Amino acid sequence: MQKMTVANGFPEKCDEPLISALPHSSFSSSSSMTSSYVPGYAKLNKRGGAGGWSPSDSDHYQWLQVDFGSRKQISAIATQGRYSSSDWVTQYRMLYSDTGRNWKPYHQDGNIWAFPGNTNSDSVVRHDLQHPVIARYVRIVPLDWNGEGQIGLRIEVYGCSYWADVINFDGHVVLPYRFRNKKMKTLKDVISLKFKTSESEGVIFHGEGQQGDYITLELKKAKLVLNLNLGSNQLGSIFGHTSVTTGSLLDDHHWHSVIIERHGRNINLTLDRHMQHFRTNGEFDYLDLDYEITFGGMPFSGKPSSNSRKNFKGCMETINYNGNNITDLAKRKKLEPSNVGNLSFSCVEPHTVPVFFNATSYLEVPGRPSQDLFSVSFLFRTWNPNGLLLFSNFADDLGNVEIDINEGKVSVHINVTQVKKNRIDISSGSGLNDGQWHEVRFLAKENFAVLTIDGDEASAVRTNSPLQVKTGEKYYFGGFPVQMNDSDRSLFEHSFQGCMKSIHVDDQLVDLHAVEQGELGSFANVTIDMCAIIDRCVPNHCEHDGKCTQTWDSFKCTCDGTNYSGATCHNSIYELSCEAYKHLGKTSNYYWIDPDGSGTLGPLKVYCNMTEDKVWTTVYHDLQMQTAVGGNSPEKLSVLQLNYSATMDQISAITSSAEYCEQFISYSCKMSRLLNTPEGNPYTWWVGKANEKHYYWGGSGPGIQKCACGIERNCTDPKYYCNCDADHKQWRKDSGMLSYKEHLPVSQVVVGDLDRPGSEAKVSVGPVRCQGDRNYWNAASFVTSSSYLHFSTFQGETSADISFYFKTSASDGVFLENLGNTDFIKLELKSATEVSFSFDVGNGPVEIVVRSPNPLNDDQWHRVNAERNVKQASLQVDQLPLEVRKAPTEGHTRLELYSQLYVGAAGGQRGFLGCIRSLRMNGVTLDLEERAKVTPGVKPGCSGHCTSYGMYCANGGKCVEKYNGYSCDCSKTAYDGPFCIKDVGAFFEEGMWLRYNFHSPGTSMKDLVSRTLLSSADPEITAPDLSLNKEELSFSFSTTKSPCVLLYVSSYTPDFMAVLVNPSGNLQIRYNLGGTKEPYNIDIDHRNMANGQPHTVNVTRNGRDIVLQLDHYPPTSYSLPATSDIQFNSPKALFLGKVIEIGKIDQDIYKYNTPGFTGCLSRVQFNQIAPLKAALRPTNTSSHVHIQGELVESNCGASPLTIPPMSAATDPWHLDSGYIPVYRLKASLNWH
Repeated sequence: MQKMTVANGFPEKCDEPLISALPHSSFSSSSSMTSSYVPGYAKLNKRGGAGGWSPSDSDHYQWLQVDFGSRKQISAIATQGRYSSSDWVTQYRMLYSDTGRNWKPYHQDGNIWAFPGNTNSDSVVRHDLQHPVIARYVRIVPLDWNGEGQIGLRIEVYGCSYWADVINFDGHVVLPYRFRNKKMKTLKDVISLKFKTSESEGVIFHGEGQQGDYITLELKKAKLVLNLNLGSNQLGSIFGHTSVTTGSLLDDHHWHSVIIERHGRNINLTLDRHMQHFRTNGEFDYLDLDYEITFGGMPFSGKPSSNSRKNFKGCMETINYNGNNITDLAKRKKLEPSNVGNLSFSCVEPHTVPVFFNATSYLEVPGRPSQDLFSVSFLFRTWNPNGLLLFSNFADDLGNVEIDINEGKVSVHINVTQVKKNRIDISSGSGLNDGQWHEVRFLAKENFAVLTIDGDEASAVRTNSPLQVKTGEKYYFGGFPVQMNDSDRSLFEHSFQGCMKSIHVDDQLVDLHAVEQGELGSFANVTIDMCAIIDRCVPNHCEHDGKCTQTWDSFKCTCDGTNYSGATCHNSIYELSCEAYKHLGKTSNYYWIDPDGSGTLGPLKVYCNMTEDKVWTTVYHDLQMQTAVGGNSPEKLSVLQLNYSATMDQISAITSSAEYCEQFISYSCKMSRLLNTPEGNPYTWWVGKANEKHYYWGGSGPGIQKCACGIERNCTDPKYYCNCDADHKQWRKDSGMLSYKEHLPVSQVVVGDLDRPGSEAKVSVGPVRCQGDRNYWNAASFVTSSSYLHFSTFQGETSADISFYFKTSASDGVFLENLGNTDFIKLELKSATEVSFSFDVGNGPVEIVVRSPNPLNDDQWHRVNAERNVKQASLQVDQLPLEVRKAPTEGHTRLELYSQLYVGAAGGQRGFLGCIRSLRMNGVTLDLEERAKVTPGVKPGCSGHCTSYGMYCANGGKCVEKYNGYSCDCSKTAYDGPFCIKDVGAFFEEGMWLRYNFHSPGTSMKDLVSRTLLSSADPEITAPDLSLNKEELSFSFSTTKSPCVLLYVSSYTPDFMAVLVNPSGNLQIRYNLGGTKEPYNIDIDHRNMANGQPHTVNVTRNGRDIVLQLDHYPPTSYSLPATSDIQFNSPKALFLGKVIEIGKIDQDIYKYNTPGFTGCLSRVQFNQIAPLKAALRPTNTSSHVHIQGELVESNCGASPLTIPPMSAATDPWHLDSGYIPVYRLKASLNWH
């Protein structure tokens, strides 16, 4: 036990029993069964009387109260049932108070706490409080008890004595603490105090200095606001004002403790154990105050403007200002209070009695019947937009009055039964469900009614409708008794949840204590002398600036515009990196990425360049290329500042997870030295990450004061290590890549050697480019089921997200587990189709299971996303529906873990066999690879990415495994690009042509490379003399001139195949395989193909059958004549644009050959040969190509996609095309 109390911040010995020695007179209760059951017998382990307290009735209105005689600090509570009986309490609340009135329920985890009680009559159940409570009175309210018995209770409360000097401020008096030296200049401050008040506004303390420094702690709308300024300057470039708000509902007349710790610009503000850390604005570290710091209000000499702030009204104790005990000094008359108002040393209690309504409650009080003036007033506070405040029937069946809160406004409905127009409706106010106290005053008499909210007469709402008033006997507040008949019922369904106080009926204050004792009116489910309102939005559980709204029972986060989603705005809506976008099949473009996921860094916009095997991420800045640096200026140094499209922290997140980063830097000079090599101090340097200066230049490395030419030993003057250091009068240049990624990005370039006549310089800095994402591919393979990796304890008390990819062929295994004392969190594969996420935060274990229709042990990558926050827990696997479990509205919310985090196995359970990769917990990637290198049974990395991502390699591209990831091999296709979807095409000018020889020059007919390529995909067609009985031909083209030859395949025999556009612009396919007099033609007469539009042609022949598909029209089938040969004998070459072949050529083709094809051809593929690609890309078949004229690469012939791209509205990664950042440079620029 002792260990716990220290951990909870109590002084070590605050654990004495406080009840056992008290006399009977210190105990009281709602009732007692007989004199043997009186509350004085309710002492732990005692057997006096009937062995404990039992009330006369076991219902929800009973309580047991203890008066300690003076205030105590309470650290724990223990309960027992009534001795040797069947009477015990199974659940209870604890209320506490300084006065025996105005009770406050004990809160824990943001809720009014219900303590679990006993399960039998004699064992003791003890609870250590999460935080100490200071009170003179404690009240135990049983919520539930043993069903076979009744309420029976013995208790003990543990703690220690508490003593403090109290000062009462009456709202006028101010207590100044004057400084000895007239001025106080501090680097560190510690100010602490406790306060209690019923007012929602008031200055707690204030100090200011003539230089403009100030510090003010005040209440505004019952929240605590700290205003601080360590100094601004006259020019206004340094703005020092800082304001921080914390807490809520602080006008509950209960003690609240505040500690302000300042060290320079770093502040910790702690309110009731909730600490907020922040940094002040501005550049200054010292707080300069003049004369005094005043407690309880502003100083009277203060400027007139500051007097509008209200003084503090209430009590303070243990005020400590930088080691000075202010309360003690005041009590010993060492401080002089202001001569207005009164300062006293005991706390004055307010006279109002609050009453608490909880959805099923009502309070019925009598009025003065049969008056012709109806008058009520009361204050209420609630979070709910709707609820019934008051209902009363007029006498003599004249009608009724109903007052509601309706969508945050107060509405009055008067039902008039005597008049034709039978309803009068008036309403006033707005947003009154903000948790603050609001006053309602309503008055009605003959033909007149007025509604006033918060005493604002100016906006009071009046009506002069015909109306007859005669007050009834009963006024119902907050709801109805169940037995009222329907005709009396209000229009309003919602009962009220919240608090009321100062209830006046017919100008008389209702005595709620008399109601409580049953002497007046009646009630159900209300608590008198307590307002149990909770602000569920403070502290705010909505992350990333999500907006929190609440009702009485729950809160909701609105994440619009935050770039995050989820119940608490925890998850980024963007991917983590360009690598992740590539694996969604995205092509090069600008994307938003969020490198730390759910972490604090926001998303940033980058250019993702998806090249064949690498993914480059580019972040731009605003410095123009070749920026001229001022010549001959009096200033010695010229500073060039680079502003990036992202913060330094965001760029660091990219560079740290990248495999390689680079940034181009160049210095062009004319009589301006750069690094002043070989011996001198550098004239110019650059500033990188963490504001460090660097004296090396592009092409060189850290610690080497040389430029690229000095390392490669080719500087224009070998005496120097930089071209510029030779100080020539001609323009020279030093440039190269900075590639030490820990130093990037360049944030400033400082140029020094410019102060001589004729000195000139120009600076260029490229964008930061990084490739690879180590986080995305960080993986480990678990080889034995007993092997695991361990990491430090997972910190995710109120908000946790876990995501990873796994692949396995095993049907079950534990992915990860972390334990606490009783709390735990665990993810496992339960069966081949089930993933389970289970945890316990103290309310018992919860398990969420996602069932997949297909097996998950298929050795493909599957993604798991689990999240738990105070609102709900969720689990998603791949794209299957999200499984969500709501958190209970009351109960524990903090996940408290102690042990290490185990990945891949857990205590005694079967571990996971397979791969886990990209494991991120709360936005941080765990380095599985590093840990796997030193762990037996676990291997770093993972193979087999193609099974999951191979589908992205299109058009026959082959997926190639890599250690981290995969790439698409497009060499056997007519396409290139990262996914083999980019057409390779060219523009043909008139008279230009291309020949692809199927046999490379100087080799025999048996040339193997072309043999295998020329045979169609089927390997068995590699006949020795290479004749084809199937061809596959596909390409796209566009032209406006006809006739022309698009493509021609010649042979060493008369056989040929041609694709032509005839003089009328129609397409013709011509086959001559021998055996027929004339070549066989397929004519497509009904369409003009020479219309300048791109067209796609696919021709497949298998023996006699030919299938032709044009554009996106359905394929058509043709058949060679029966006499025709079906072998294409000895193919020789393929021509594009024109046929230049020796021997006899078909007459038509010869005519079409002049002037030749003009236009575009794209992605030409004949079986496995891609002649255009061979011509435009250096490949192992490029020697086969001969070109006449100049071939210009162009995608003008690329056929448009038949499926339209995703519309901007549905594509979540689409960027508004209107927004082009200033720093966009030409994306294809290479900084080499």
